Amino acid sequence: MEMTSLIDMLLGLVVAGVAWFLSEQNKEQKRINILVNKTREEYATKFELRDDMRQVMEALHRVEDKLDKVLSRD
Repeated sequence: MEMTSLIDMLLGLVVAGVAWFLSEQNKEQKRINILVNKTREEYATKFELRDDMRQVMEALHRVEDKLDKVLSRD
């Protein structure tokens, strides 16, 4: 085997390795972009959180009122 053939084979292997690596990086980038877009679509807005917090606070006030009634009877 001549030296140029050996160098050509090694160069071909290096190029194939780099091409595979870049292909995998491209696939991972696409996967991350899909996950980011999904997150943008599904996250709660500030107004939704305010409404949920208001409902929780109202429920806590009702429980507090019931506890006050039970404790005031004694």
